[in-house]
Amino acid sequence: MKKWGIFALLILLWTGISCGGNEKQEEKDLILIKTPHGNIKIRLYDKTVEHKKNFEKLVSEGFYNGLLFHRVIPDFMIQGGDPESKDAKPGDKLGGGALDYTLPAEIVPEYYHKKGAVAAARRGGLTNFARRSSASQFYIVEGQTYSGGELDTIEIMRNQQIKNELVRQYLVAADDEIQVFRNNNDNEGFALKVMEIRDSVDSLIIARDLTFKFSPEQREVYNTVGGYPSLDGEYSVFGEVVEGMDVVEKITSEETDSNDRPLKDIDMSMEMLK
Repeated sequence: MKKWGIFALLILLWTGISCGGNEKQEEKDLILIKTPHGNIKIRLYDKTVEHKKNFEKLVSEGFYNGLLFHRVIPDFMIQGGDPESKDAKPGDKLGGGALDYTLPAEIVPEYYHKKGAVAAARRGGLTNFARRSSASQFYIVEGQTYSGGELDTIEIMRNQQIKNELVRQYLVAADDEIQVFRNNNDNEGFALKVMEIRDSVDSLIIARDLTFKFSPEQREVYNTVGGYPSLDGEYSVFGEVVEGMDVVEKITSEETDSNDRPLKDIDMSMEMLK
């Protein structure tokens, strides 16, 4: 199938995996998601403490029971957890519902968007630079495989994104000084200030090792098993599918409307398997 698009996804980041773990774990912290197409079993990660605790709380309270997988995109992911999706009318646009709190980002390098990854949805764009997560909405990655060249392109674009954002932050911090240049029509002074800021950003990226780069393990997984690498480092991955990826694939094959909502409702219920 046609790829949803590396570049389109990266633009969305500005505006708003294999089954099985990275290491062997005990049979604990498991959640069973029941759907009309079958069951999906997921394991929650220990290092994403806040997301794990919150998800288990919502499951134990029965919050997800009766909600829908309201957004389905083949070769990308299935998304659910919008509280407004319960009893939603056919054709209603979903995805904007939220609880009255968000979660701090928990972006752990070893947890990435491989096929089967479970991650928290969030608002994008200028209002959420802290990358705080939705308290309830989540997605499960189906993804696809990527060539080495495609992964190289993502690295280049993400590093430019990182640099541009740091430059923007420096410019905001130097706004008073820049305003003086503007008031005096001092184009040369403004240009020198921007050059100084860019040099500072380059030094900061090197000093703090902020360069975005896929590990050899990630490249191997994305080359062979698949996933959605352009989301890495931007969204909190807090679990993975250990059983039922075939169910995820059945859901992504459902016919959808222009908002990616399945024409036939796909509801869910969840229970703890501890």
